[in-house]
Amino acid sequence: MTQISAEIIWQRGEQDFLSNHYSRRHTMRFDGGAEILGSSSPHIVPLPMSDPTAVDPEEAFVASLSSCHMLWFLSIAAKRKFCVDSYHDAALGLMENNANGKMVVAVVTLRPAITFSGLHQPTRAEIDQLHHRAHEECFIANSVKSEIRIEPIYGTAM
Repeated sequence: MTQISAEIIWQRGEQDFLSNHYSRRHTMRFDGGAEILGSSSPHIVPLPMSDPTAVDPEEAFVASLSSCHMLWFLSIAAKRKFCVDSYHDAALGLMENNANGKMVVAVVTLRPAITFSGLHQPTRAEIDQLHHRAHEECFIANSVKSEIRIEPIYGTAM
């Protein structure tokens, strides 16, 4: 068993909490010491109670899926002796109501553009197989109900 930790830190300060006019801005602190500003999405909670420069939970969710997929892809590619020079994913999440009328991140589409170097270049079929295997191995993808689509962009990375 592996334990994962994160700290979420929020302080009310002088804000009028009971009238629901308080900032949703907070700090997300991770075990390695990295800190990221978090907030609700301004699409959900209007300004100024949301901070559009901070990461909202839905963005973090999409980024988490993308990051996990990339890390597995890189590991599998290295084992197959494909030299990856760059990996850029413009991932996109789609929120909609589920069958119970609850808003969910229903679909996450990963759109990785990858460049390789060296004499041992993967074919499109091999790239697709690398993505398939990365998706099967990704801990985050295996933990969620959202549909995850992988739509590689072939050619050079963005």
